[in-house]
Amino acid sequence: MDIKDFRELMAKREYVNAGSCLGETFNKLAQDALKITMELNNKYHTPEEIVEIFSELTGKKVPENFRMFPPFYTDCGKNITVGEHVFINACCKFQDQGGITIGDGCLIGHNVTIATLNHDINPDKRANILPQPVIIGKNVWIGSDSTILPGVEIGDGAIIGAGSVVTKNVPSNTIAAGVPARIIRKIET
Repeated sequence: MDIKDFRELMAKREYVNAGSCLGETFNKLAQDALKITMELNNKYHTPEEIVEIFSELTGKKVPENFRMFPPFYTDCGKNITVGEHVFINACCKFQDQGGITIGDGCLIGHNVTIATLNHDINPDKRANILPQPVIIGKNVWIGSDSTILPGVEIGDGAIIGAGSVVTKNVPSNTIAAGVPARIIRKIET
């Protein structure tokens, strides 16, 4: 299975059965991601080198103005898309099989986790997974230590307060915070 086929399958948002041939693809992508993130995380790289390494990790050309402070962790990498002028701070963890899209101008704080997979709630099928993308609009600021759960969309200009757990969509130009995150106010522009 090539990367294009993998991304198309994940975009269907259908359960992936444990033990299917897709498991082999997950394992290969994870091993590739481990190799690339070990290189990224274990020595100094210039901003330009980080752009090149992140491009290799995602399998897509990342904008030259992308910035990241390693370390960074992912168990796939190939289903991350970043816009222009994105900044990802240190110690972030992305589980991106289901797809993570980060819009232009986003700021992602320290130790943010973004997950795109859920397990089946039926104990007999618990190893099955359901991919659901996370879509982050333009000019979003995600505060440190936040967790964004599968299927969440965050609208343009939104702010996620530090330490929040985002379980539902967040409208544009609002501030959401808490566990679980709730809208605490609108941003006047």
